[in-house]
Amino acid sequence: MSGLKRLGLPLALALTFSTTAEAEQELNLLAWCDHDDSSIYEPFEAETGIKVNVKVYELTGAAISILEQSDRGDWDVFIVDTADVLRMADGGWLAALDPKDFPYDNLFEGAKTPHLHEKDGALWGVPQKFGFNTLAYDGRKVGAEGQAVSLDTLFDPEMKDRVAVYDYYLPIILTLGLRHGVEPKDFDAETLAKVRDDLFALKENSKIVGDLIATQTALATGDVDVLIGAAEWVAPLQVEKPYLDWGTPVEGGLRWSQSVAVFEQSEKPEAALQLAQYLMSPEGQARIAVAPCYNAMPANSAAALGEAEKASLRWAEIDAFLANTYDYGAVSPELDEEMVEVWTEFLAH
Repeated sequence: MSGLKRLGLPLALALTFSTTAEAEQELNLLAWCDHDDSSIYEPFEAETGIKVNVKVYELTGAAISILEQSDRGDWDVFIVDTADVLRMADGGWLAALDPKDFPYDNLFEGAKTPHLHEKDGALWGVPQKFGFNTLAYDGRKVGAEGQAVSLDTLFDPEMKDRVAVYDYYLPIILTLGLRHGVEPKDFDAETLAKVRDDLFALKENSKIVGDLIATQTALATGDVDVLIGAAEWVAPLQVEKPYLDWGTPVEGGLRWSQSVAVFEQSEKPEAALQLAQYLMSPEGQARIAVAPCYNAMPANSAAALGEAEKASLRWAEIDAFLANTYDYGAVSPELDEEMVEVWTEFLAH
């Protein structure tokens, strides 16, 4: 039996590799840093002879900049923020996909989000991995065991210089909207004005506003006690620092998601689809879930994870987390521009 069949790929598709691999020796993947580990692709490359090249970006704007500076056909597969799938499809970047080519029956129901993946009767991306932009913290100093932490903790005068903020305007602003009882789908300019005041107050307590690695490091080294914007990313740190914890605030949290898509301009569409399928297979999903850059929940509930790995991701609690979190959705271009302006003010404050 084909090795790719064992990984969960349809046999008919697995058999096509023998005829395509020789002509298509490489695929180029544009992805977040959790895909930048060669071990992720070992089963795929061993079975197909196709090498996977990965270029890492952070935030969709940076990906668009890379694409605009590239030649047609330079890129094959895309790992994109789910909130931006339809935006990228509208821009003509993505190829339509067939749901039958992916394990939709195995996806966590709360992760499917068809409203963020489907448009004009077509599927433009497949939810691949998700997690929670909530709070991560030193459980010895923040909160009480077994109890959720409030967003108000971030503004406590005793937290001055003890807070880290993930430098991504959308989840932080939308999370602070929850402090005012406003869900992401109802977020508007009036709420943004309230959050603007919150951001300036938050800056007074913040020691660092930085990227994923910098904020994680600040928490791990004890430079800060609480991090807003991250959660299960700290799971690998708990091996040596079990007092680090994460959870959804009392007010609720944001659920981020990334999706796999195929570029419309790929000159190797069949091989690109096969790589996308591998990344959604039980083996591919397991490797992505516990990637060194950051851990998070695989969208495929059949991911080939061990019990210890599931425990670190708090697999048994996933239904509760899904129930108390909201997906980003997509804000209007006008409101998005206003959010960026407010965030720029915050950074400069």
